[in-house]
Amino acid sequence: MAWTERQQSMLQAMGLRVWSPAAGTDAQAGDEAAVPEALEPPQARAAPAAPVSAPVSAPGRAGQTADRAPAAGRAAAPAPAAIPAEAAAAPSTLRAPATGIASPVAALDWPALREAVAGCRACGLCESRRQTVFGVGGARAHWMVIGEAPGEQEDREGEPFVGASGQLLDRMLAALGVSRDAEDSEPARQVYIANTLKCRPPGNRNPAADEMARCEPFLVRQIELLQPRIILAMGRFAVQALLRTTDPIGKLRGRVHSYQGVPLIVTYHPAYLLRNLPDKAKAWEDLCLAAATAERAGG
Repeated sequence: MAWTERQQSMLQAMGLRVWSPAAGTDAQAGDEAAVPEALEPPQARAAPAAPVSAPVSAPGRAGQTADRAPAAGRAAAPAPAAIPAEAAAAPSTLRAPATGIASPVAALDWPALREAVAGCRACGLCESRRQTVFGVGGARAHWMVIGEAPGEQEDREGEPFVGASGQLLDRMLAALGVSRDAEDSEPARQVYIANTLKCRPPGNRNPAADEMARCEPFLVRQIELLQPRIILAMGRFAVQALLRTTDPIGKLRGRVHSYQGVPLIVTYHPAYLLRNLPDKAKAWEDLCLAAATAERAGG
């Protein structure tokens, strides 16, 4: 099949290019044209995306946004393409964990929660971190993106999703018409980004089970304070923490799950997509599902 003009615009916003066959090519080449071409590594691109700015203050209360300047010259992204109704109407049977977290954390507001994260020494990650990575975005955002654990650059800058994976994530969000820039006035166009872990595991190793468990109350409280309309879970460890499942992402994609009543969409982590470029077409499908689900939820 051929991509529509609107779909091609969104693919370009994600950094994907659609190959169009020259006149006179055979039917097989025409079929291949329906598959988006993979993104080149940022260093190989002629015009790489601008790096994310330095860490900013956390949101202070439910009606407050983070102090972050919007990207200059950003154009409004086109509306996402429609998705098959049967995919959106197939809710997951998985049940999210109850929010029975320790009362000291459950009662914290945004500033107190950030302070608690910064001073946390509940596991051994506090010994090797440079700083904690709390979260960034508008405190009234309808969208919430949840990743796995900070990497080296996140540990250095104190903000989730920076570097090459952060640039890709920003392009993905721009394709949806949403942004981590807190100055965006409409909550439906804002996104809040957080990680499952707030400290970097040494050497970017996988998070340990006890580390995930000890850090979970902070993420749960962030979700409670934000009250998002939709959650986009990116990466295996984020999905496992939120949905309490060991199923692979490939098996969980394409359905609308639920976390404490909030629609949740599963997709690949941007760092994975940079290493496995063909799966970006699948991530595009996940974004379409998320956008359609958010629209139905009033987000």
